[in-house]
Amino acid sequence: MSETNPAIQTQNLHKDFGEVYAVKGVNLEIHQGEVFSLLGPNGAGKSTTISMISGLLKPTRGDATILGNSITKNPQAAKALIGVVPQEIALYGDLSARENLLFWGKMYDLRGTALKQRVDEILDIVGLTDRQKSHVEKFSGGMKRRLNIGIALLHKPEIVIMDEPTVGIDPQSRRNILESVMELNRQGMTVLYTTHYMEEAQELSDHIAIMDHGEIIASGTHDELVHIVGELDRIELSINTEAAHIMDIWQRLPGVENIAPENGQLHLLVDDSNTVLPLLFESAAKANVRITSVEIQEPNLETVFLHLTGRALRD
Repeated sequence: MSETNPAIQTQNLHKDFGEVYAVKGVNLEIHQGEVFSLLGPNGAGKSTTISMISGLLKPTRGDATILGNSITKNPQAAKALIGVVPQEIALYGDLSARENLLFWGKMYDLRGTALKQRVDEILDIVGLTDRQKSHVEKFSGGMKRRLNIGIALLHKPEIVIMDEPTVGIDPQSRRNILESVMELNRQGMTVLYTTHYMEEAQELSDHIAIMDHGEIIASGTHDELVHIVGELDRIELSINTEAAHIMDIWQRLPGVENIAPENGQLHLLVDDSNTVLPLLFESAAKANVRITSVEIQEPNLETVFLHLTGRALRD
């Protein structure tokens, strides 16, 4: 296979479920040897997109290629090149970690000594050698996630696709998984990683595509994406009442570009925080609203999403 082939390329990828348009013309190009994150809120279409790329869902329109192999015209060749880590845990709880790996290895047509050696390698990669004989039903969420990743690596794929692998686990397990992703990439693995955690995308990725409502709304390196917002400042505010009491007033102030509530805070994009902050305090006082905390932050991917959609990333 020519080295000039992208690891993954999609062409006008669509998926409709009746009158629900889940994915609307997604075009991506993912280079060999990079970590590419698909970032967006829940329901953005990330899982549907990677389900089509991995051959689990048939596109309504469009196509995708894996190292030049079309998922619609040559699906078996395309699938052989990838390992998929689904968001849902695909493990048998009444089997041990080793037994799960042996079972799934046979599904990949691995046999005998080669299978046993590969299982030993995977247990070491995911840090479960000491727990290989324990039943998976006794594992923590993080251990199950790590074993899930190990299964996707059994057949030595050239590309691994991970669908939100850190959802619902503790911070230490999340850190272990992120470090595993970075180590796989250092060894030459191409990784397509979906997440709604901005911090993960920033830490892991060579390139990031931001997705919302089934469409790619921005794509590039972290620095390229942040450059979209230019010189805008981001302010996070807490107030002593409901956001609705002040949002409309603040939105009309000069210099306020966008405002969105999230987790009890208000996120604002403004032209110049030094100019806008006094106006925010003045108008809040007139409305009998007290500002209880203020934080001015450097622009980041949250800022980009707010700028492009008018919503916080996790709305």
